[in-house]
Amino acid sequence: MQEKWTPSGWRAKPAKHIPADYPDPAALTRVEQQLRSYPPLVFAGEARKLKANLAEVAAGKAFLLQGGDCAESFKEFHPDNIRDTFRTLMAMSVVLTFAASRPVVKLGRIAGQFGKPRSSPTETKDGVTLPSYRGDNINGMEFTPEARLPDPERLVRAYSQSAATLNLIRAFANGGYADLHNVHRWMVGFVADSPQGKRYQEIADRISEAIAFMEACGITPQSVPQVRHVDVYTSHEALLLGYEEAMTRVDSTTGDWYDTSAHFVWIGDRTRQPDGAHVEFARGIKNPIGLKCGPSLDPDELLRLIDILNPANEPGRLTLITRFGADKVNAGLPKLARAVTKEGRAVVWSCDPMHGNTFETASGFKTRPFERILAEARAFTDILPAEGAYPGGVHVEMTGQQVTECLGGASAVTEEDLSSRYHTHCDPRLNGTQALDLAFLIAEQLRGARGNGRQAQAG
Repeated sequence: MQEKWTPSGWRAKPAKHIPADYPDPAALTRVEQQLRSYPPLVFAGEARKLKANLAEVAAGKAFLLQGGDCAESFKEFHPDNIRDTFRTLMAMSVVLTFAASRPVVKLGRIAGQFGKPRSSPTETKDGVTLPSYRGDNINGMEFTPEARLPDPERLVRAYSQSAATLNLIRAFANGGYADLHNVHRWMVGFVADSPQGKRYQEIADRISEAIAFMEACGITPQSVPQVRHVDVYTSHEALLLGYEEAMTRVDSTTGDWYDTSAHFVWIGDRTRQPDGAHVEFARGIKNPIGLKCGPSLDPDELLRLIDILNPANEPGRLTLITRFGADKVNAGLPKLARAVTKEGRAVVWSCDPMHGNTFETASGFKTRPFERILAEARAFTDILPAEGAYPGGVHVEMTGQQVTECLGGASAVTEEDLSSRYHTHCDPRLNGTQALDLAFLIAEQLRGARGNGRQAQAG
């Protein structure tokens, strides 16, 4: 029997990667109390709808696309950046919808993805040691003692930016900007401009034919609202638990607790201790939740975590987000998938091909090679069916901006290019071209798997 849950129960558990060095703890408490009085950013009914969508993914009837910033920043907050990321996600989703012949659940790493766990609590430059930058909702990126002090007022600013971002996303999703015809034009433009355009032309042409057929049948934005409107959900890592607690409210309809900071929150690979604060917090909220699964996670511990986080084995409640690295996925993923399948656990399997493929160049830039990202995504798609599981999603750090942070891809970014538009506040992101390039390459594999499945049935 698990002990009774309360939103503050995590405070009695060991908490990793939450700063304990706020200069004025009383000020932090005041800010958290202030946030408790603020309106919810999302609603319980929306979170329930997302959970139902994810249950379809768990059943192999839909696909999950989760993407957005590594860490949102105050400095880069601009409607154009939000628009471009939204547009890229929509174009990726159309490609994947066509390839998989399944609905795509669209989940942004946006409107709340500020804090980041760091491998070291301190950073040293030129003999000076300061606290590490932990995200704009905690401290500043500038390498000064003043900027690196945790400031609770940053939580209020993060809330306000999240609210404004959500407002714009909802306008894009429901105001006609996400009309299928607009999204199709963005995708066709990518194919025309991409060095790999000829390779993707067949998929683009098939999508064009499908849209023309729909129009001929009378399926237009005017006659079918689904062509004009989309559901887009928000997500972030539930890292700074004081903020998450302040945003956790009782749903008046069901009497259940929901974290209203986002539709979906996840537990990171560094904070997934079964007896830790982050698992304790996540187990009590009714939002759909994610769990990052890296090379250090063994099958027995994963099953223990599933039992804690999803004791009723509800489809759509828990998404396992694997993050091994291209060189470790073949050794690590099969044993986890085998154990989960054998025990009959209802989960969504999603691949994060970003975090395990990061390295630092000789010039000091953290980067990720596109080919390694693609290799891990392909391995994920091959391994899971062999273990009786459905490869249900992809989780990428990306932006709609044409940054130069990840190597390779259709935009052919080289090490020499990294310094030209390296804007991330934390980890390197795929740019808009690379993100859509990845979607087309995953689509090719999904179409190949569908073709093989049909051949096997015919045989």
